[in-house]
Amino acid sequence: MPNTITVITAVHAPGAAHLPDAHKSLREQELPDGWDWQWVIQEDGETDAVRPYVPDDVRVSFGQGRAGRAAMARTMGLSRAEGAYIKVLDADDMLTPGALARDLRALTDHPELGWATSRALDLLPDGSTVGFEGDPPQGPIARGAVLEFWRANDHRAQVHPATLFVRRDLLLALGGWMALPASEDTGLLMALNAVSRGWFTAETGLLYRKWPGQVTSQSAHTDAAERAARFAVVEARARVLAAMEGWRYDSR
Repeated sequence: MPNTITVITAVHAPGAAHLPDAHKSLREQELPDGWDWQWVIQEDGETDAVRPYVPDDVRVSFGQGRAGRAAMARTMGLSRAEGAYIKVLDADDMLTPGALARDLRALTDHPELGWATSRALDLLPDGSTVGFEGDPPQGPIARGAVLEFWRANDHRAQVHPATLFVRRDLLLALGGWMALPASEDTGLLMALNAVSRGWFTAETGLLYRKWPGQVTSQSAHTDAAERAARFAVVEARARVLAAMEGWRYDSR
């Protein structure tokens, strides 16, 4: 569908209660004339716990499927994506006003770029926010820059994968999100940066909710052996893609 941004959200039962807040942040977005968003919500599982929180909005598409974690849910959600651009929005996060318009402007003003990110703030349970001091300056991000920073800084990227906005054709060409139990969004970001330059917007685009039930707060997420394995395959994939010159999204 022309002039549509598809927002994709993977959700499981513990995070479903946050969907109304995410929807509110979407309803508050202002886009250029003729543009609109579609919200694809894909449950990671087939329970009765998520549907009650899905907003009654014609722009919302809700689906379910076999549980396989966020990567599979998001990639399955792509089957219903109608937009030329895909925006990631985790179920427990919220967009800031103007975030979609800024993302869209970055890629329409710079057609040689494949993806965009923006500043994110951690939203703490008491309502306060905390920022990350390592943000890059606003503007283009060179191919390979995200991977090199990530390797040099204890596997923490200078741009947040939860803020990703990407061209749908490029996302599909890379196969969607990596088939990993976690860090699937980091894996996609590294792959994108291996083949394409991106953009960083310095204005805050996302409130990243911190709460006890989030997946990244669970002990399994920091298991040393699994973490090392995840990051090894993320890096290996990115380096192979970078070496394949025919894979460059933009050769300039």
